[in-house]
Amino acid sequence: MVFIHDTKRTLMMVVDLVNTLPGHDGEDTLQTPRDLDAFLVVNPYTGIVRRDAAEVEAVRALRGRLRELWEVDRVGAVPLVNRMLADGEALPRLVIHDEYDWHIHATSDDSPLATRMMVEAAMAFIDVIRSDEYDRIRVCAADDCDAVYIDYSKNGSKRYCDTGNCGNRMNVNAYRRRKARESA
Repeated sequence: MVFIHDTKRTLMMVVDLVNTLPGHDGEDTLQTPRDLDAFLVVNPYTGIVRRDAAEVEAVRALRGRLRELWEVDRVGAVPLVNRMLADGEALPRLVIHDEYDWHIHATSDDSPLATRMMVEAAMAFIDVIRSDEYDRIRVCAADDCDAVYIDYSKNGSKRYCDTGNCGNRMNVNAYRRRKARESA
């Protein structure tokens, strides 16, 4: 699956943002302006970033809305994406800046950070929907993990997230079960 650079970067941002929600371990990793700063180091944004408590709360509120995209199929994602575009008053335009070639911004640079994130996420999911790759939008298959990911593998066979050692842990568990059956 090949997406243009801005789509893939945005999809990676959405995965990172959704995975800040309290998961099976109950830890919420986006609570303070410092947490938001750390997030923005990995997922940089141009335009106005206030880095205050209100902005953190707005970004935190966005997470659940984005998580819904992992709870629906391709057809179910369409109204969610359309609502995000409408709520963000999206008006796509081509831009070029920094090290990035031509790409789309659909909000103004002075729109609130959470709005820009939401609209960019919606635009990226448009590409996923249009390319009929929605089956790659997945929740980790590990028994004790609910992290989300997008399967970028060639054959679409990825089953576990990258947030921990889920794949390793589940493979070890499967190995131990096989060995226990063999010795029984």
